[in-house]
Amino acid sequence: MNVLYDFDVLVIGGGHAGVEAAAAAARLGARTGLLTANCDTVGQMSCNPAIGGVGKGQLVREVDALGGLMGQAIDATGIQYRVLNRSKGPAMHGPRAQADKRLYQLEIKHLVESTPNLVLRQETVEGLRFEPVADVGGNSPRFRITGVLARGGVEYRAAAVVLTTGTFLQAVMHTGEAQTAGGRAGEGTTAGVSRSLSELGFRLDRFKTGTPCRLHGATINYAELQEQPGDETPQPFSFLTDGIDRSQRVCWITRTTPAVHDLIRANLQRAPMYSGQIDSRGPRYCPSIEDKVVRFADKESHQLFLEPEGWRTHEVYVNGISTSLPRDVQDAMVRLVPGLEQAEIMRYGYAVEYDYAPPDQLTASLESKPVAGLFLAGQINGTTGYEEAAAQGLLAGANAARGLRGEQPLLLGRDESYIGVLIDDLITRGVDEPYRMFTSRAEHRLALRHDNADRRLTPIAERLGLVDADRASRLARKNAAIEATLIRLASHRVAGVSLADRLKRPEVGWADCVAALPELAGVAPDVATQIENDIRYAGYLKVERERIERRRQHGEKPIPAGFDYYGVRHLRAEAREKLEQIRPRTLDQASRVSGITPADLALLLLHLDR
Repeated sequence: MNVLYDFDVLVIGGGHAGVEAAAAAARLGARTGLLTANCDTVGQMSCNPAIGGVGKGQLVREVDALGGLMGQAIDATGIQYRVLNRSKGPAMHGPRAQADKRLYQLEIKHLVESTPNLVLRQETVEGLRFEPVADVGGNSPRFRITGVLARGGVEYRAAAVVLTTGTFLQAVMHTGEAQTAGGRAGEGTTAGVSRSLSELGFRLDRFKTGTPCRLHGATINYAELQEQPGDETPQPFSFLTDGIDRSQRVCWITRTTPAVHDLIRANLQRAPMYSGQIDSRGPRYCPSIEDKVVRFADKESHQLFLEPEGWRTHEVYVNGISTSLPRDVQDAMVRLVPGLEQAEIMRYGYAVEYDYAPPDQLTASLESKPVAGLFLAGQINGTTGYEEAAAQGLLAGANAARGLRGEQPLLLGRDESYIGVLIDDLITRGVDEPYRMFTSRAEHRLALRHDNADRRLTPIAERLGLVDADRASRLARKNAAIEATLIRLASHRVAGVSLADRLKRPEVGWADCVAALPELAGVAPDVATQIENDIRYAGYLKVERERIERRRQHGEKPIPAGFDYYGVRHLRAEAREKLEQIRPRTLDQASRVSGITPADLALLLLHLDR
């Protein structure tokens, strides 16, 4: 006899997408079940022990502004904090933090366990439960999700399911010629969910990702390495964190050598990516050391970052040397690197191949087109990175809960957030390699800075019930402080020029304003940063707002859900097929579909106007 459990929302997978999805659904009042193969690996950092970076740091702050967990967890467990790209403008700054890997995972697990309406349970999900939808018309979903089946004849019923299975769908790990079933070292894989998705009509494809070896820190000669300290004043990720005053750990830098490159070239036939053992694509912007040596043959060395994995471990992550070469080659390769001549490998690098579902099969809410109530988030959508996964998870979980209440989904535009850019890119353009966020992907990045994520998104989250009263009141106090300080800056003059106008000059900073008006010394750092950035970029932001408004006027023309593209006279066959597949919501979104020309858009607009 089957064991049966009932929930409103089920989230499958306890990685970075899964925990944000489950917490978001629970915050909106849905009774939520988070099912994971191992409760001890909830929120685990499978690859590098760090959060944030260029583009990624903006995503983390947006997740936090919407009430997510990631920012709070890294603030509580970080061991080094650095803002990248400081030499560039504020829109390009990327906050990043090294984590105590184990403490981060425990903090996430604690936050999950402390969330009302959320049940964490150790289960291995082997398939999806669904039923056909009667009277299917047009492009409506053909099926409706009803739950999942777990190992041991256990059935979970729910009207909404969020799949966040990461790299575990029919996953195979490669280290040289050796192959092992599994999506992460020491853990298994699952094939049942892939079978269910195929039965439901989903297209599945394969990607690969990799990870470097980890070293025993006590066997490293640090005297040969370049020291990389953290920032003197750490930048918190969560808008709930007032400051971080604990000590930080040092990271280190070294480089590969021509001897390392010669060794790799001599063993390329044993590398799965070059022997034909792996046929799937990996992330272009995070290549393996084998790829670097082949693609950049003119370079004599590549930088490596040695990143401690925590306070109470000697384990060190070698950022920049991701590899799936055989163990004996990894041993020899490491010991040819300056400072690592005696280094001992604790964990060997490997590559992992896994199934993903091309994301053009999703709507903007991350609900699947073939199956009503089924949402997908994270690496199953063809992305890479903890931050991209968390952003998708939060939005998918929120929309799963809102859908059950018959409410309109939370949709974020490209002009509102990096999360909006991420999701629009995925569902409109698809992926031909694992997707990673960069500031260059956001055309409105001047307005989408990490420092103003709360002012952009927390009011939205407050309306939806995603954040509590404490966060909302914090934002209200911050906004009030900004307004009051702006009045003081505008009214205080030096040599006939207000401090607000002086702050527009590139050579004038906040410290100069404090020197001219000492009472400004009491202004909170986050308020001062916000004011300085807003004033300095006021002209650019005005132009940006005008551009956004023009785009809205021309591009927000809605396209009806059941629109018949084959009924548009003279529209090219390729355009019909692509538009039918993507089903864009607006003319603006249609303009970003790969292969759609201005002539196609003109015909579409003419037909819509009629």
